[in-house]
Amino acid sequence: MTQVQEKNERALRALPPRRRRPLRVLAWTGGVALLAAAVAAAAVGFGGGSAGTAAATRTPPATVKVTRTTLTATKTVDGTLGYGDPLTVAGKSQGTITWLPGEGSTITRGHGVYSVDADRRPLLYGTIPLYRTLEDGVEGKDVELLERNLDKLGYTGFDVDNAFTWSTREAVEDWQEDLGLDVTGRVEPGDVVVADGRIRVAELKKTLGDPGSGPVLTATGTTREVLVNLDVADEHLVRKGMKATVELPDGSTVKGEVAGVGKVATETGSGTDTATTVEVRVSVSGLKKSFDAAPVDVTIVSEQRENVLAVPVGALVALAEGGYGVQVVEGAATRYVAVETGMFADGKVEVTGVNEGMTVAVPK
Repeated sequence: MTQVQEKNERALRALPPRRRRPLRVLAWTGGVALLAAAVAAAAVGFGGGSAGTAAATRTPPATVKVTRTTLTATKTVDGTLGYGDPLTVAGKSQGTITWLPGEGSTITRGHGVYSVDADRRPLLYGTIPLYRTLEDGVEGKDVELLERNLDKLGYTGFDVDNAFTWSTREAVEDWQEDLGLDVTGRVEPGDVVVADGRIRVAELKKTLGDPGSGPVLTATGTTREVLVNLDVADEHLVRKGMKATVELPDGSTVKGEVAGVGKVATETGSGTDTATTVEVRVSVSGLKKSFDAAPVDVTIVSEQRENVLAVPVGALVALAEGGYGVQVVEGAATRYVAVETGMFADGKVEVTGVNEGMTVAVPK
């Protein structure tokens, strides 16, 4: 036995008995779902309790540098590409349907949504439906909605407020005359359709010649978005404004952003297959192909750590004293250094307790 071997043998005998502790590391995604299997099984003791001790004189078979990088954790979930939840446009007038738009067409402010007895029912933008006759002397938010739309359509001579005055009546009369309607100076609830913006005709519920009352068509917004039924256990991982990537059925990807997270949980399925989910809406941009509706994969960036030191997950070893360490390589010798772990992502782990550029062993 050489002097070096005798010295190493004495050092090993001086170490306390090795104590194995169960390895418990939680990871969400990024290729480290089975993190425990990637961490070295052998526990290593420091012996004297110092920052690190010489462990060998032979260079490990594989090494990497401690690097400064950005770690990104993601989660991929199923979603459905479409135009959002549809709304039903119902007619409130007696008469006969004499004109309908085409399915898939877009309707903007002031343009007809459908016609009854050759009278167009124009679209107004707003968040409350008209529920009463608007005429001289009426005040309220619905009056303000009407006046704001008339103003946007180019009619003048009145103040946009919540009071229906003689000047409002004159603007309404001019508007009705331009539309070819009976000039009454008042607006009935069934005279217009109110939506919060442009609408896209999703499905016609009536045909020409049908009665004008009841559901006429369904419509959606004009912006395509992805709806995700997210498990409530993952709800804390997403928030409005978070970036996302949407993979389309043809394998191409587009950028997305979380536009909203539902506040009401819904239970789906039955028996043992039930799931409690919340609805997450993801807006998309750069969508060139006309997918009206399609199943998609949505990858959401749940967490990101910039400018951190990281090593491959496989470089971690479990220490007998508890926690984790790495085997630092210094020339022909190595030593174990305890580290604090942070975020896990993409097969790497954030570590503190080592310096950038250090060489660490990665067991095969």
